[in-house]
Amino acid sequence: MEFELTEDFLTGIEQIDREHARLIQIINHTNQILEQENTDIQIIAKNLVKELTEYTVTHFRHEEEYMEKINDPELPLQRIEHATFIKRVKQIPIDDSIKVRDLEEMIQFLVRWLFRHILHSDRMIGKVAPKDTQEDPFAFTEKYFTHISVIDEEHRKLFDIIREADSLIHNTLLHDKYDKIIAILEQLREYTETHFAHEEKYMTDIGYPDLSFQITTHTAFIDKLASIDFHELESMDDHQQEYLEDLIKYLLNWLSEHILGADKLIGQWEERNRKEKNS
Repeated sequence: MEFELTEDFLTGIEQIDREHARLIQIINHTNQILEQENTDIQIIAKNLVKELTEYTVTHFRHEEEYMEKINDPELPLQRIEHATFIKRVKQIPIDDSIKVRDLEEMIQFLVRWLFRHILHSDRMIGKVAPKDTQEDPFAFTEKYFTHISVIDEEHRKLFDIIREADSLIHNTLLHDKYDKIIAILEQLREYTETHFAHEEKYMTDIGYPDLSFQITTHTAFIDKLASIDFHELESMDDHQQEYLEDLIKYLLNWLSEHILGADKLIGQWEERNRKEKNS
């Protein structure tokens, strides 16, 4: 199987897109070697982990330097995701018992993570400006309207849940708030899944042409929510507050940018389609 970075996965930043393509090329090259006969699986796995780790470290450094240069507010979360991925790759077990199936599953994990990371993180680089201190960042204002009532109401509810989570995080008078924070984040995940299901059904019903891309981005965001390790969060006493604040910023920024850059297009397409049918 050969993987490809389609236009949907481009960030519009030449160096980053080029390096993403190189990462996919490394994985595709490994797949090509696997298809050959008499291959040493352990050597192939070691080479993949070595080359991918070295190039990924370089790529992540370039990406973080770029984000630092443009003062991108998503940089702290990107650093956490990058470090987690490098750690995960280095922990991949490679010994004499490794089989072709093991390596294929490893490759599937690497590709899923990379594509998901590009969709829910890298495509936002340079697109999330620091919030105006005069503006309420949790306000669901007219600029977010898709003019599809069911979608707009559910988006408003998502903004409200994120606001509630942020209030809990910053409530210095509330003792033992950890369980409440976990509960509200779990509520956010469940409601987000429900909303995405409704949104995807709506797009299916009207024959929306970009449904597949929406499903892909939705899946990536749900995976992000599901990947939050609450046990790890509980143990990071010194950095818990900072991590949670960064997480809320990420969730709010992702939702805002997704609505502005993708969901509003649904209503615009539907309106255009309606006018064409009536003309």
